[in-house]
Amino acid sequence: PSLVGSEMCIRDRRETIAALLPLGPEYASVTFGAGGSTRERTFATVDMIRKDYDLEAVPHLSCIGSTESGIREILEDYRAQGIQRIVALRGDLPEGMSNPGHFEYAADLVGFIRQFGGFKIYVAGYPEVHPKAVSAEEDLQHLVEKVQSGADAVITQYFYNPDAYLQLRDDLQRRGVEVPIVVGVMPITNFEQISRFSAMCGAELPQYLRRRMEAYGEDLQSQYQFGIELLSRQCETLLSQGAPSLHFYTLNQSEATTAIWQNLGL
Repeated sequence: PSLVGSEMCIRDRRETIAALLPLGPEYASVTFGAGGSTRERTFATVDMIRKDYDLEAVPHLSCIGSTESGIREILEDYRAQGIQRIVALRGDLPEGMSNPGHFEYAADLVGFIRQFGGFKIYVAGYPEVHPKAVSAEEDLQHLVEKVQSGADAVITQYFYNPDAYLQLRDDLQRRGVEVPIVVGVMPITNFEQISRFSAMCGAELPQYLRRRMEAYGEDLQSQYQFGIELLSRQCETLLSQGAPSLHFYTLNQSEATTAIWQNLGL
């Protein structure tokens, strides 16, 4: 599994890492705001993980609004620190900014990192299609281009429909893409929060899931328990279907990820 950082204080991040380390995560990934809006916090978190834990830090790097020299400076710093992997993202254009900068697409960033050298590159994939894509076919082609530009693996956006992942994997294989497609897992601990996230990122909430959660009303404990059951079953299904690994979006919380992991018996 992998752990994803956010913008909480260092103390909270330390508590989450300490709780999840016994699960044996391969790495902890750390988010990065578009245009570098959380750049310093990303650097601080990566440095903390690298120095204080027996755990590989994998920083996200978004290129929208960035310059070539700025990205090169970050890569040089990461290489000097011994960082081995990067999650390369386009990112969203910050409000009020009209110029995407030197890198218009994530494939451009991937190609630049590959030419720079020294990193294993992960990219994002959307099993249910990127919300801003013109079509499903165009979105799929963009993902193929990211892999062709040098990506070593794909990490998916979270989803609650296993068939969407299997279809994406098969579509990529038919196009000659053989890199690992890592399953993105978002535990459901608060349905209202997940509904907001899903509306922004285009993740579908199946009707049966929505109706069950709405029936629980404000009973967050029942929402939590049903979410653990649902995600445990989904992860088990996908692993049995050949998914290579699970990337947990923890939101700096450990309980739900730990519960799912224990249910899987891994």
